[in-house]
Amino acid sequence: MTVPDSGAESGPESGPDSAPDDLTQNAFLGGLVRLWQPRRGYRAGADPVLLAAAVPARGGQSVLDLGCGAGAAVLCLAARVPGLRLTGVDLQPFYADLARRNAAENGTDLEVIQADLCRLPADLRQRRFDHVIANPPYFRPGAHTGAADAGRRAALGEATALRDWIAVAARRLAPGGHLHMIQRADRLPDMLAGCAGRLGSLEVLPLASRAGRAPGLLILRARKGGRAGFRLHAPLIVHPGVQHPGDMEHLTPEILAVQRHGAALPWPCAR
Repeated sequence: MTVPDSGAESGPESGPDSAPDDLTQNAFLGGLVRLWQPRRGYRAGADPVLLAAAVPARGGQSVLDLGCGAGAAVLCLAARVPGLRLTGVDLQPFYADLARRNAAENGTDLEVIQADLCRLPADLRQRRFDHVIANPPYFRPGAHTGAADAGRRAALGEATALRDWIAVAARRLAPGGHLHMIQRADRLPDMLAGCAGRLGSLEVLPLASRAGRAPGLLILRARKGGRAGFRLHAPLIVHPGVQHPGDMEHLTPEILAVQRHGAALPWPCAR
């Protein structure tokens, strides 16, 4: 994978170091979604796109995006599945405002709540969702070199424990609802431990940059009240061949369909 700087939890600061008007607009899904992002702060890559593509949502269902950042994952999901009822939560006012702007400019009805995910407003704590999605920070505190930009530091470095992300997601899910979370492969033990006693029917889809290489990322699917056994699927390959052929896009057909045409991720099975 070539996008190590994904993850959308906001940190304790009021916003990234870049000025509010220092933004770029980037195309996702071949232009189906256009996203304003800070020029020098945290910038979404392929990870939230793959996360959104993994969710088997249907029109009319409700979705909660924990740590929504500028809205990349939830807006990509909305572009693929019309008629969803969408809510995003982010700690930093800057990113919450940016998600609202991006939703409006993409013609998507998205409720964005600025809040700490561990201290959600009372009205949100009374609601349940068919799907919860999350792209938490990838690194434990002190496990990576700190970024100069505050928004990027928060996106990369874990401030809220991964088990707390999963606990909050489990509480917000309706019976039978699904959590989808993308994370580094080495965080799988933490994810499984967080699901214990809360979520079942666990499935893990590893994402490997090339055939024969160890997966760098994975997507976890878990179900509220699920009782099926654990399943570890074969890795989904992102790039064909053994090396990159120069400065050009080089994706497997399945990943190209997701990233350029808004297709669903080819999950190995449905249950």
